[in-house]
Amino acid sequence: MRQKVRRALLLVSLILFPITIYYFSPYLIIMGASEHVINGSFIVFTIMFIASMFLGRVWCGWLCPAGGLQECVARINNKPPKQGKREIIKYVIWIIWMITIVVTFILAKSDVTINPFYMTDHGISVSCIYDYVIYYGVIFLLIVPCMIHGRRAACHYICWMAPFMVIGSTIGRWLRLPQLHIEAETDKCIGCGKCNMACPKGLDVRKMVSEGANSRCTECMQCGACVDECPKKVLKYRMTWKRAR
Repeated sequence: MRQKVRRALLLVSLILFPITIYYFSPYLIIMGASEHVINGSFIVFTIMFIASMFLGRVWCGWLCPAGGLQECVARINNKPPKQGKREIIKYVIWIIWMITIVVTFILAKSDVTINPFYMTDHGISVSCIYDYVIYYGVIFLLIVPCMIHGRRAACHYICWMAPFMVIGSTIGRWLRLPQLHIEAETDKCIGCGKCNMACPKGLDVRKMVSEGANSRCTECMQCGACVDECPKKVLKYRMTWKRAR
């Protein structure tokens, strides 16, 4: 039942993506910085960062429209993507983006204002035919890695939102904040591998269980698929502080 609710939320978020896409836009933040405008994207990314200190990457697993799109594409290619060094790409993208925002903001000369609906039509992102070029460009950018590399490959390799939540959840652990995570009772594990097959991101959950590393995995998006699939109830949600190691 939990996974049905999760998938339904992702589907609704995906359907609303033409309305909300400009609230997840790196380009709009840069444009806003050039005019000293704190826009909707800036506010949304800030909320993601703060929320991740307590909830980890819940956004990715339950509400992200890009995540919903990628889980649909998994019907075409459901193999686990190669991980490791390739995941550095999204941090390189994020660092370049952050530097660009800071430099652009410093060079701007107008007064700082707050406008959540900046560059939208009454809050609607895709409001004219030209906006669809951007919209479908983003859709193409998200779909291609998944079709080639497998489950949620765009999340692993190029997602510009993920670093905010990875950094936020890591800071939350260091500050010993109460944080939602998944823990495992290692001694109960029978090594069936059903958790690996269930994970929408293709993570090696079984290996993390054997190493006791589930609660520290920054790629885990708290979707609970492994929790629901485990026949021995080895995996469970916890809302406690866990010091980073």
